[in-house]
Amino acid sequence: MPQTRSPDAHPPIQAAAAPTASRLMLLALAVCAPDLYAQDADMEPGAAGRLGSYSMMRDSSGTSWQPDATPMAGLHGQWGEWTTMLHGAALALFDHQGGPRGAQQTFSESMLMGAAQRRVGQGELSARAMLSLDPLMGKSGYPLLLQTGETADGHTPLVDRQHPHDLFMELALTGSVPLGAQVSGFLYAGYPGEPALGPPVYMHRFSALANPEAPITHHWLDSTHVSFGVLTPGIVAGNWKLEGSVFNGREPDQFRWNFDPLRLDSYTGRISWNPTPALALQLSYGTIHSPEQLQPDVNQRRLTASALLERDGEIGHWQTTLAWGQNQDQPGHRTNALLLESALQRHRTTFFARAEQVAKDELITSGPLAGAVFTISKLSLGALYELPALRHGVLGLGALVSAYDLPAPLHASYAAHPNSFMLYARLSLQ
Repeated sequence: MPQTRSPDAHPPIQAAAAPTASRLMLLALAVCAPDLYAQDADMEPGAAGRLGSYSMMRDSSGTSWQPDATPMAGLHGQWGEWTTMLHGAALALFDHQGGPRGAQQTFSESMLMGAAQRRVGQGELSARAMLSLDPLMGKSGYPLLLQTGETADGHTPLVDRQHPHDLFMELALTGSVPLGAQVSGFLYAGYPGEPALGPPVYMHRFSALANPEAPITHHWLDSTHVSFGVLTPGIVAGNWKLEGSVFNGREPDQFRWNFDPLRLDSYTGRISWNPTPALALQLSYGTIHSPEQLQPDVNQRRLTASALLERDGEIGHWQTTLAWGQNQDQPGHRTNALLLESALQRHRTTFFARAEQVAKDELITSGPLAGAVFTISKLSLGALYELPALRHGVLGLGALVSAYDLPAPLHASYAAHPNSFMLYARLSLQ
C-alpha cells in the first residue's frame, strides 16, 4: 500500500526484500544440528568463563557481563578439547509504522553465532563469530519511527528507519591467563568486534530477545557493537572487571557485505561488578572519533551506566534492564537517553515491554526546525508464544504494539499520537 511521507522524511533508498534471508537462515538452522550438538541442554553453570574464574553464564556480547543466573539457550557440545556453542534465530516480520512519516514493510532479520573455547596451559582461549543476513533486507533497513543513525547511500541520513546489520558482526579471539587467586588478565581482539562501552548489546540481553525492534536509544547505549577493529585488555578480580578498549569509532558504512577499514582511533573504559548472581552493573566512558559517516568532523563522548536484574521463580524467568546513556557531540549538543525493558518467560510464552526516553537532534533535517533537539518517548508491549518445531529448533509467533509521546512541534511531521505494530514468526536454535 502506498505510504504518504512528510517533506522532512527521507524515502527508503532501496525497496524491501521478500523474506529471502529468513529462508536462507532457516535452511542453515535446519542443517546445523550434527551429533556435535547432541548436548542441547542449557550450558553447564560450572563451565569456566572466557575472561576468568567465574561461570560461563556471565559472559555476554563482546567482553560485557550479564547476571550469572541468565539462561543461555542454544546448542552446546564438545569437539575434542573445545567446548562449543551455536546460537541463532531467523525472523519473518510484517512491520506497520503509523503516522505521516510511517511506512509498512515485510522483511526478515537473522543472526547466527558460533563460539568455541578450550583450556591452553593455565588459561583459556576462545573464538567467536557472529553473522547476519540482514543486508538482504536492503540498504535502508526497515521502518522504525524515531530511529536515527547511519546512512543507506553515503549521502542521506537514515531517519525513521533501522539500518541493517553487516554480514560480519563479530569475528573475535579472546585469551585469558590467571594472575592469582580469583584474578586474571585477558585480551580481546575483534575485526569486527565490540569495545568495552555500554551494557550488553540489545540482541544479547534476555530482556530484549523476544522483541524484534531495535531500541531508539541504541545510539546512546550500545551502537559500537560492530566496530571494525577492537583491542580490549582487562583484569578480572572476583566479581569485578576493569577493562579498556582502543577501537574504530566510525560506524559501519552502507556496504554491508564487506569489511570496513581497520582504524584504532577511539578509546573507552568500563568497570563491571556482579555483586550477586542475579545482578550485573556497569559504568563506562568513551571518546568516539567521527562515528557518523555523514558528519566526519563531529566526535563524540559517551557515558553509560546500566543494571541487569534476574529473577527466576514460580512466576517464571524474568530479566529487567535499566540503562542510561549520554552523548556529547563535539561540536554539538549534549543529549541523554533512558531505557527500561523487561521480559517475563512463563512456560511457552514470553511477555515483554520497553519504555524509552531520548533527546534527538536528527529527526528534522530541513526547514526552521532542522537540527533542533526534541525529547521523545516510546512504549512497546508484546508477547511471543513458542512451540517445538524441529529437533533443535523452536518456532515462535509474536506481536508487539508501540505508542509515542511527542512534543507539539513534531505533531505536523508525525501526528499527535502515531502508533505502530509488528507481527512476526521466529525460528531459534535451542
